[in-house]
Amino acid sequence: MFTDSHCHINSVDFDEDRENVVLRAREMKVDYILDVSDDIARTPQIVDFCQRHKHIYTTSGVHPELAVNYPDLDAQSILKLTDNPYVVGIGECGLDYFYNGDSIKEQKKVFAAHIEAAQQSGLPLIVHSRDADDDMIYMLQNAYKEKPFRGELHCFSSSEKLCKAGLEIGFYISASGIITFKNGEALRQIFALVPLDRLLIETDSPFLAPVPHRGKRNEPAYVVNTAQVLADLKGMDISELARITTNNFLHLFNKVKSNG
Repeated sequence: MFTDSHCHINSVDFDEDRENVVLRAREMKVDYILDVSDDIARTPQIVDFCQRHKHIYTTSGVHPELAVNYPDLDAQSILKLTDNPYVVGIGECGLDYFYNGDSIKEQKKVFAAHIEAAQQSGLPLIVHSRDADDDMIYMLQNAYKEKPFRGELHCFSSSEKLCKAGLEIGFYISASGIITFKNGEALRQIFALVPLDRLLIETDSPFLAPVPHRGKRNEPAYVVNTAQVLADLKGMDISELARITTNNFLHLFNKVKSNG
């Protein structure tokens, strides 16, 4: 039993064959899929899709690249959608200075609203961080001191410093196809240090397809390739790695578990 803990099969990249993508994932024993929302305006549309597929869930949030489009976003706006049983997390949210260094102020404000939503609801926070390690550590640690919350660093490809800071506040660390890349050795060494009970796996599809699919459109079925590399890194059978990461997913996103 595998879990793709973060993907975007609501993306236009899947408009032509979305149902076949779901079927291929099922054939690879991907039993849970988190189809993450990156734009809160589209969350209702994704919820409709999830309700037709009882093993697929979604979230409520705004990607940092879209923060400038939501200058007045607050925690209550994010939480309005979480009454639905298929909305199981807060995000994807965070800080991304790689492409969006001119919107740091707006990103921080919107990210703070997501953190508050996680604190109020108890739902896990799905954090995107790129080229923003110091600010990310500062915001997470200070907010956690005020009121603890749960979450994960998704598609982790940042520094060991950020990884350790996340682990210190109880966060999970999610591995994507990046750990399969030839130039991913430094990242693999960071994941070697992550405790088994804090590991998640994901595709972040349609992006970052793992080897041997690199350069193609990514999809949930390919999470198995990432799992294999992570299992080899941990010196364990892939079936055990799949079991552990699925249990971790259900523990973090415990609203999924309550839905059966």
